[in-house]
Amino acid sequence: MRDGSGPTVLMISPSFPADTVYFTRALSEVGATVIGVGDQSVGELHPDAAGALTGYLRLDDLWNEDHTVDRVADWLAFHRASVDRVECLWEPGVVLAAKLRARLGLGGITVDQAHVFRDKDSMKQVLDSAGVRTPHHYRATTRDGVREAAATIGYPVVVKPIAGAGSADTYTAGGDEELERVLDSVAHVDEVSVEEYIEGEEFTYDTICAGGRILFENVCWYRPKPLVTRLNPWISQTAVCLRDLERGPVAAGVALGRRVLEVLRFDTGFTHMEWFATPSGEAVFGEIGARSPGGRLPHGMNYSADIDIFAGWAEAVCHGTLSQDVTKGYNAALVFKRAVGDGSHITAIDGLDRLLAEYGEYMPVVDLVRPGEPRRDWRQVVTGDGWMVVRHPNLGMTLTMADRLASEVRVVAG
Repeated sequence: MRDGSGPTVLMISPSFPADTVYFTRALSEVGATVIGVGDQSVGELHPDAAGALTGYLRLDDLWNEDHTVDRVADWLAFHRASVDRVECLWEPGVVLAAKLRARLGLGGITVDQAHVFRDKDSMKQVLDSAGVRTPHHYRATTRDGVREAAATIGYPVVVKPIAGAGSADTYTAGGDEELERVLDSVAHVDEVSVEEYIEGEEFTYDTICAGGRILFENVCWYRPKPLVTRLNPWISQTAVCLRDLERGPVAAGVALGRRVLEVLRFDTGFTHMEWFATPSGEAVFGEIGARSPGGRLPHGMNYSADIDIFAGWAEAVCHGTLSQDVTKGYNAALVFKRAVGDGSHITAIDGLDRLLAEYGEYMPVVDLVRPGEPRRDWRQVVTGDGWMVVRHPNLGMTLTMADRLASEVRVVAG
């Protein structure tokens, strides 16, 4: 509980995206005094986030970084307030948080480090120079630049924003004609990274660190790759937080992730890395963010180890420790559903009752859009029209249950 014994933390965007609410609340619960800065009105803040804050500054132009730094510094001076840490768990705010640290004379990720974490090509250049295997890559600002990069790398290639997050505006091209269509799709993006397409399975490597020490590790297996799911709206994405991190290609990915954190000199906070396991067993770096993952993955981590990862992060950044037992007892699979049909509202959920009867004891979460409610735009909301969690100590059993939830449960829009 909050006792005032902890540091004062300035939290950027304390109530958005959705999972940030849990992190903001956790800071208060581990004893921090929490001040918020965001672009939501006080009335728009989630009650749990609002209840954790002792002060809040709303800025309509939050992402005008230099202006925000000036406004926050003036606001703190006016209130004669000081802060010990600046935190942000949303990708667009990583550089802003670093600029605030520089202005306020605080430790944490520097502006130069933040730019490396945000700029996909720069991060790969740093890792290339350290001998870390990354996809062949080039940055491009023109259509001809993309074409030249694709010709140099060879098809298939991936085209993605330099400073993007997740799989937004990310496309593959297997030839010249397909590349031209991709160029039309990313015409609004100022700068892109053109990269070698890596064949193989895609995983995450997620950590909580304090003082350069890794206090918690997680590997999540995407089934299928997020890019495949994004391009095929009928697929139910599954993400499996794995119990065993010490064998086979997963162990190679963990070793890769640890090396990446060492090279990038990451100190304290959450990291979210994506990597590929090739058919030959090679672990290839994808990209990394200095933030927590989205897509409800922190909840999957909770269910894999029976922990509160939000409190674990808060304890790590405020006190340099993570006192919970983080031993994983389960594989935890998250299954995200997308409605089928052309309607605007959900009319039925088929197949769920049968699977609940079989697997209910292994399903801690069933959170689907209810009949009568509007369907969601899966392109804007990772969870689509709802999500479910299934967990089991045995990976094969976990995958069987997850696959059945993905294929047999139908959320219908009529």
